[in-house]
Amino acid sequence: MSARRKAIVLLTCCLSLLIVSMDATIVNVAIPTIRTEMHAPLSRLQWIVDAYTLTLASLLLLSGATADRFGRKLVFRIGLTVFALGSLLCSLAPTVEVLIGARFAQAVGGSMLNPVAMSIITTVFTERVERARAIGVWGAVVGISTAMGPLVGGFLIGSFGWQSVFWINLPICVLAFVLTTVFVPESKSVHRRGIDPLGQLLAMVVMFTLVFGLIEREPVIFVVTAVALAAFLYLERRHASPFIDPRFFRSFPFTAATVTAVFAFAGLGGFLFAASIYLQGARHFSAVHTGLLYLPMGLAMLVCSPLSGRLVGRYGTRPSMVGAGVLIAVGALALTRLGPTTPIWLLLSAFAVIGAGFGLVNAPITTAAVSGMPADRSGAASAVASTSRQVGISIGVALAGALSDTGLWWVLAGLAAGIVALGVTASTGWAFRTRDRVAPLLEQKVSSHAE
Repeated sequence: MSARRKAIVLLTCCLSLLIVSMDATIVNVAIPTIRTEMHAPLSRLQWIVDAYTLTLASLLLLSGATADRFGRKLVFRIGLTVFALGSLLCSLAPTVEVLIGARFAQAVGGSMLNPVAMSIITTVFTERVERARAIGVWGAVVGISTAMGPLVGGFLIGSFGWQSVFWINLPICVLAFVLTTVFVPESKSVHRRGIDPLGQLLAMVVMFTLVFGLIEREPVIFVVTAVALAAFLYLERRHASPFIDPRFFRSFPFTAATVTAVFAFAGLGGFLFAASIYLQGARHFSAVHTGLLYLPMGLAMLVCSPLSGRLVGRYGTRPSMVGAGVLIAVGALALTRLGPTTPIWLLLSAFAVIGAGFGLVNAPITTAAVSGMPADRSGAASAVASTSRQVGISIGVALAGALSDTGLWWVLAGLAAGIVALGVTASTGWAFRTRDRVAPLLEQKVSSHAE
């Protein structure tokens, strides 16, 4: 395959990542406008975000396994089509309930894009150095899309209404579909992963009931969460091809990466949801002004994301994780003073500090998740980390409604302190020894199934 065709394949995959990642953040700026136009209660506004992120989290691993079995190009094009149709339905939704349902459909398509695109990249870019560069570009797009979501959303809403945050997906989906059809080769996995439908279902029950209980403030539902979690753990330990291999969690660096992803992205989800309502509700800023106020955060993320990658490559995960936790904590503590007359300079400073923290945290999460894993399991380990990010956003949005504004910032500071503790502990000799013991267990399991 020529270098030009490989570059077009990478561009196509990055386009899919751009729209899926951006849609997790861009809609936050539209939330106050949707609340006004649809007279929606707070819990329905939370579900506009969480129906998307929870569905993504639930189906990422299943979509990856399906693409490996039936063809990555096929599943990728189906995902683009479903995502585009879901986006169109979102823009046409007459009620908030229809909008939530359309967000679910949109996420079903989105779940077929990111994990499948990563598989396409690793299949096309076979040489070690070029693959590392391609994955580096991929990682940069994650930071760019997350950072630009609120800014782009603010300008679109101010110019064309809240529906335009979904219209923007349509031409990108069409372009990506055409490029996929022309340039992306079809591929399947030689060693097809098994599908664990019961484990998939139990995982969905755990995630949805947990977030439902937080949003709707129904503590009884947590009993269902606990029972489903116990059943999930029991099943996964005994399944030949589990939805999530419990052996991964015997590696403390992997466990720390997973928990860090939940903590960090719970902070991001809660921050974006609460800050958008504060800026447009309490401070009466327009959507455009809200997007501009997020600019320091976005710029800080764009600067710190590649910096974090270099830090991880040279010094390991500890400096980036500890730095991320400290910066997020400092920004969150500054926001505890938030009120109707908070100076703009304090807002911008706190947003920039928090953005720098979120920019630092992505690279160590991915690196710690795949570190020490056998080559054929690194994709699954990375997918678990990606799933944890979406679960974190869902929990953060749920907490934003369950807690007072000040309470949310204190919780965010506590989560940031947890990131610091995990960053330090995950880079100790004991943690590395737990990691080194896991790879032989996973390889032994693979070889025993092959026999």
